[in-house]
Amino acid sequence: MMQITSVEAVPTIARPESIRLAEAETARLAAVLRSLDDAAWSAPTDCPLWDVRAMAGHVLGMVETFSSLRRFARDMRAGSKAAGDGPFIDGLTAVQVRAHAGLSRSELIDRLEARGPVQAAWRGSRRLMRQIRTTEDGPDGPETWKAGYLFDIILTRDTWMHRVDITRATGAPMELTADHDGRIVADVVAEWARRHGQPFTLRLTGPAGGAWASGSGGEDIELDAVAFCRIMADRAEGPGLLRQRVPF
Repeated sequence: MMQITSVEAVPTIARPESIRLAEAETARLAAVLRSLDDAAWSAPTDCPLWDVRAMAGHVLGMVETFSSLRRFARDMRAGSKAAGDGPFIDGLTAVQVRAHAGLSRSELIDRLEARGPVQAAWRGSRRLMRQIRTTEDGPDGPETWKAGYLFDIILTRDTWMHRVDITRATGAPMELTADHDGRIVADVVAEWARRHGQPFTLRLTGPAGGAWASGSGGEDIELDAVAFCRIMADRAEGPGLLRQRVPF
């Protein structure tokens, strides 16, 4: 039987842990991509506009965008121009996918592996930028985020969820360990709990799972850890408290 932990005891992911998780997650995604056969690269994913190839181009784009100040500024301008009157993130991701469409698969993976450690270190070293506030589309409408939240949490969650997307689309195995994936999942659980603010008991199964509770009474939920995160990322529906999403 799972030992239940108070969700309030889950520590926030901060430097240097955030750097380690970011670097490891990019490496794990690159390993998945390197294992795929030709047919898998054109498989559709849970993101309707992207097949596996386009999704890999987006992830490489995010890695490179957040690898240097010059590249960051250039891509922010290009994304804003491409978005026009639409959401900025749609413009940015479209620019990223187009920019990498001409790469061979080997070139794309090589660049992802080479830039992964660079972007992890760059994100972790942005001392002044971390306090900048930006308005983003959150799960319940516009939200104000500090850049540090984006650097430490969201960019790694995004890569992790795209690894989920790609393994689901292709049937490739999803490597899951308690120290890496379990840490990302626990952080998602803690934010989910803060956002809904209700008592609950949550048991997540699998290598990345665990059990958490807050208060007394409330919903008693049990499901697979990856399935929980797919619901949180709006890849699937869930009842009750699982209707509360978190940013990915």
